[in-house]
Amino acid sequence: MFVYERAVRFEEVDAAGILFFARYLAFAHDAMEAFFGELEGGYPRLITTRGVGFPAVDVHASYKAPVRYGDTLRIEVVTSRLGGRSATLRYRMVRGDGIVSAEIDHTVVSSDLAKMKSVEMPADVRAVFERHLVDSAG
Repeated sequence: MFVYERAVRFEEVDAAGILFFARYLAFAHDAMEAFFGELEGGYPRLITTRGVGFPAVDVHASYKAPVRYGDTLRIEVVTSRLGGRSATLRYRMVRGDGIVSAEIDHTVVSSDLAKMKSVEMPADVRAVFERHLVDSAG
């Protein structure tokens, strides 16, 4: 499991004073960028220099408890499915009090960004997914 912590900023809450629902997806993307941090140059180099990206092809979110300005979310990231060209990341977002706020399943496809076509995952990228792979019961 990979863990990323993210504080909720003032501009991320809605008129009800809770984290705006779409921001959870932005938080998931922040966690995904950090997930690839062990690669040389991290996610920025993967995208800008190597030209490999991971467009989302399917996202499912389940919201369970509100988060407010000033709260910090612990975002637990695992690879729940790994194929040759695609993977599903599962994000479990936990408030400081231990309550799960949201769960997101995010399927991405390894892509050549210049051609916008799916490609086999580079070995080093695949290794990152594999390090955090859980079985279906996990």
